[in-house]
Amino acid sequence: METFEKGVETLVSRRRTDPEVKITRRRPATTPEGRENQLISLATDLAEKRLREGTATGAEVVHLLRLGSSREKLEQERLRRENDLLEAKAAAVAASGRLEELVQNAFDAMRSYSGLEPDRGDDDED
Repeated sequence: METFEKGVETLVSRRRTDPEVKITRRRPATTPEGRENQLISLATDLAEKRLREGTATGAEVVHLLRLGSSREKLEQERLRRENDLLEAKAAAVAASGRLEELVQNAFDAMRSYSGLEPDRGDDDED
């Protein structure tokens, strides 16, 4: 391990010479989401290592305990269901717009069959 004048060893030099540290190089992901997942994986691995070695901070331990709690799992399920509901609402709004268009086309067709001009949406007639 490298030391400076006052005998302080550097963290970087310790990491390089630590025989337990195996360096696995992966190609960076091509998408931002993939890269984020890689970084999350690395952070999780580091937290696990620190827990095993007994060097994890109290905040790290509490955070990991909260992730495993039943309340957190219920919260995640609630968020998933809210997302499903929002997607269903968006689909309903899109279908509603399409339904209005189909009804208008049907009315226009009936008017043209009876010899009237189709309604073009001009409601300004007096």
